[in-house]
Amino acid sequence: MNSLQKRILTDGTVLPGNILKVDSFLNHQIDTGLLRDMGADFYELFKDKNINKILTIEASGIAIACYTAEHFNVPVVFAKKGNHKNVGNDVYTAEVFSFTKGTSYDVTVSKRYINKGDRVLVIDDFLANGQAVLGLKKIIEDAGAELCGAGIAITKCFQKGEQMLIDAGIDVKSLAAIESMEDCVIKFRE
Repeated sequence: MNSLQKRILTDGTVLPGNILKVDSFLNHQIDTGLLRDMGADFYELFKDKNINKILTIEASGIAIACYTAEHFNVPVVFAKKGNHKNVGNDVYTAEVFSFTKGTSYDVTVSKRYINKGDRVLVIDDFLANGQAVLGLKKIIEDAGAELCGAGIAITKCFQKGEQMLIDAGIDVKSLAAIESMEDCVIKFRE
């Protein structure tokens, strides 16, 4: 069992609707030592892919992506939610549905930061229905870049996202793959 799985069991909380609350260490208050370890784990999983960019969506994936990028020694690009005047109009855009928020929104990335030939690793905190990664995949493809993998902190294996991404040919690797959360008991995939 890795450090993220141990921390989920210690400090994670299962809420109604299959929501896993990990805000005390991952996506509200951040345990930087844990994220440093996670970045090293993602590096080990994808180090042979010649990654030159890390891509995530604001906001919860940014910290994990930064610690991962340190190990690859590459920049982090994050897709912004909604329209922003400071990004301009020369952007790649994709629509993403958020499982947690129950709504769709556009994400944008300036065309300056994802380029033809880039080898991109997507990093995100959760994988449930796969829509965030599919939105980032569209942006990467629109740029003429290559999606080399998706590193996910926590995957809810009992939802359709992981299999959908695998079926789309994406190399998905999770640090904590949760098989079930029935009766508020977290069970990891072995």
